[in-house]
This record gives sequence, C-alpha cells and structure tokens, in this order.
Amino acid sequence: MLNKVRLFLLDMDGTFYLGNKILAGSLNFIQVLKDQGKHFTFLTNNSSRSADEYVQKINRMGLPIQKDRVFTSGEATALYLSNRVPHKRIYLVGTPSLEQEFQEHGFTLDDTDPGAAVLGFDTTMTYQKMWKLCDLVRAGLPYFATHPDFNCPTPNGYMPDIGAMIAFVEASTGRKPDEIIGKPNRMIVDTIAEKFQVPHESIAMVGDRLYTDIALGKAAGVTSILVLSGETKKEDIPASLFQPDYVFNNLGAIGDWLVENSEGLV
Repeated sequence: MLNKVRLFLLDMDGTFYLGNKILAGSLNFIQVLKDQGKHFTFLTNNSSRSADEYVQKINRMGLPIQKDRVFTSGEATALYLSNRVPHKRIYLVGTPSLEQEFQEHGFTLDDTDPGAAVLGFDTTMTYQKMWKLCDLVRAGLPYFATHPDFNCPTPNGYMPDIGAMIAFVEASTGRKPDEIIGKPNRMIVDTIAEKFQVPHESIAMVGDRLYTDIALGKAAGVTSILVLSGETKKEDIPASLFQPDYVFNNLGAIGDWLVENSEGLV
C-alpha cells in the first residue's frame, strides 16, 4: 500500500519540524520522494496564516519550496465553497491573511448581504465581529468553519483556537457550522484530490497526532502514517480509536523504507 502512494500530505509541527528546527531525517525523506517521482504537500489546519507565510518559514529552514507545496484549511475552505456560495459573497471572520486568501479565490467580503458566513482562526478577533457572525448564523445563513481545533500549541503553552469560537457561536445561536473543512474531516482531502487530480488510493496522510492526522486518514479513506517525532508516543497507540496503517519513528524512517522497498517497482 505504501509503495503505491504518489502524494504525501505532511503535517508540519512535530512531523517535519519542531518549533523552528527541521527534524532529523526530514530533508532526506523529501529527497527520496523527489528521486522516486513522488510528490508532497504540507497540510495545516491553521487558517490564521497564509500559505505564503509557511513557505517563507520553510524556506528559511533550508528547504526551498513553492506556494503549491503548502495547503491550509483556509485555502481548502475557499476551494470547497467556490461553487457553493451564490455570487461568492461571504461574511468572513478571519485574519488579514485569510481575507486575502479568499479574495485571491474570487470571493467578495460582504458584511451587508453575504451568501454565507465563514469562521476562521481569527487572532484579530473583536467582539463586534463575533456579534455580527452570531446575528447572521441566528438568521439561518449557511455557516462554515475552516477547522475544529480548540487550542493552538505555542512555545509557552496553548492559545484558544477556532473550536472555542465555534462553541461561542453555538452557545449564542444554538447552531454548529453546517460544514467544518479541516482535519480530521474528509473535505480537506477531497479538495486536495480534486486540486491535484490524484485518486484517494494514491494519497497518504502523515502526522504525529492520532485524533487529527490519523483520524483524517481514516475518514478520507487514504493511507495513514503516524510518526513518533511529535505529540504521540508508542504507548498511546493501542488505546486510540484511530489506528494508523503504518508507524515510523520519523519522516527519515519512511524515506529509508521507501528506498529499501523500491527495487523492481515500475
């Protein structure tokens, strides 16, 4: 199954890098993919930052990549909604980076007569933004969220993420989002498969979290690979509801496996 993978979806923090340092073996894994004609895309739930910002960070770490190598839940949501919102007019709660992302995909940001309400991870949140969102949601407007994470890890602990904002809206309006696009929901993989024209059976999700990365693999019907370089420890696996197809110590170990098992493949 692993040898048939053509596109690897890579979680970032805890999988490819940790903080501001690339994890051992990560660059070798990328080189193996290039040598074997396979492809990779970094996948993140964080919709507060644009793909350009992640590209700059990864470039600074020593891996030159282009924008098409990073896929955020923000871009996934924009693509998912492209043909689902009349006239592509939305009320968006998000950072300036997310606003720009949607505008680049042809959306008009409209707080008077939108066709849908979209909630992102907004680190520029104001009470007025949430009040307006609650009014629109309470009125029955189609309502979407970029991802479900309750907290976002930081070097000093955690900061409240979009899941806390979703709970705020639900407490006020009684409604949850009609759709949540990011991990572990399969819509983000469906959108990637459509964007890159790769069938699900040729895609693998690689990450360090059982409840997001591996859960996504199971939900989307793609190969799931757990790496033990981040949050999850080996002893956590047996009790998890989400069992990975493969377990490796890190990305470098996946690269080694691909090299050792590539002989004779066409």
